[in-house]
Amino acid sequence: MPITFPPAQYLGSFIANLPSPTVPEIAFAGRSNAGKSSALNALLGTRIARTSNTPGRTQAINLFQIGEVKGVRDAKKIPWIAADLPGYGYAKVSHDMRESWRGLIEDYVNDRPTLRMVFVLVDSRIPAQAPDRQLLEWLSAVGRDWRVLATKIDGISRTKREAAVQALALDLGVQLEAMIGFSAVEDIGREDVRKLMLKTVRSKAGEPAQA
Repeated sequence: MPITFPPAQYLGSFIANLPSPTVPEIAFAGRSNAGKSSALNALLGTRIARTSNTPGRTQAINLFQIGEVKGVRDAKKIPWIAADLPGYGYAKVSHDMRESWRGLIEDYVNDRPTLRMVFVLVDSRIPAQAPDRQLLEWLSAVGRDWRVLATKIDGISRTKREAAVQALALDLGVQLEAMIGFSAVEDIGREDVRKLMLKTVRSKAGEPAQA
């Protein structure tokens, strides 16, 4: 049976003074054109994250709460938060703006004790970029659990998708087990990611979620 999540509630966009961490959180990070908003909408089953043809629209940390809507908690569900982090690597903004986005990401990852997982979205159709590698190396260095979503896999012919994910893993310098081929358009990998999300929010703080 497909996994579905309760309706998501938009909590707001933050550059400071985030709500106190009280429930498990899963963050989504990636380059500005990696398809974060589309992935979030596909995974949560609702068009709550704003998509745009213009990269770099996410300039703050957008928080969405699942499992508790309008103050009514569903006792059968574990409330948790999805965090849409600012897109990085967008060249058509100032250096100061790019640095501010990086600072937001670093502060969030360092300061949220309830953060259980970071999904790093990387476009499967192009070679990995230095910021992708740097983010993964840094997440490992600070002890955060993460997985890579190889997005827009529908843009690659079916016979070449597996090889593309393998090549991207090699390019990123990560194990193939840490990769999930994903498409928000064709729902490729959606159930695998949802299962991992569910395991993640159910896991105890500090325990890695196993795929």
